[in-house]
Amino acid sequence: MDEITLVNVPAQQVLGMRRRGHYRMIPELLMAIITHVMANGIAIAGPPVFVCHETSHEEVMAADQAGTADVEVAWPVTGNVKGAGEIRAYILPGGKMARIVHHGPYEACEPTYRRLFGWINEKGLRITGPIREAYPNDPREVPPEQILTEILAPVE
Repeated sequence: MDEITLVNVPAQQVLGMRRRGHYRMIPELLMAIITHVMANGIAIAGPPVFVCHETSHEEVMAADQAGTADVEVAWPVTGNVKGAGEIRAYILPGGKMARIVHHGPYEACEPTYRRLFGWINEKGLRITGPIREAYPNDPREVPPEQILTEILAPVE
């Protein structure tokens, strides 16, 4: 079981997209961004990221069911980059974050989230913004039990 740590995450230049809908569109949006990145010879600076703007488990479930989830995905990049259409270039804020890594399928992250939220509460911290997930490996290239999801919650 992975340890929960406090880390200082630097701000990152990203190419990103943000839409309303279901969370299941995350892979499709990430593919649109990476297609733009590859077609334009843009240098990748880290793993893709999902930024969750819903603030509670209940809100996440209700928004996904209703198709009103605020879905933001981004890919860290370097250089002088420009977006196109729905793809925008911007800075994803950094800061102090509680970090844990989930091992296994994305659908099985809930216990890892509960552990993270419990730890944040125990330490007397509070979440100060959207939680993000980074995906350091490709689920098409590793077995489900080896999928990694880095979960980062901004705290103070």
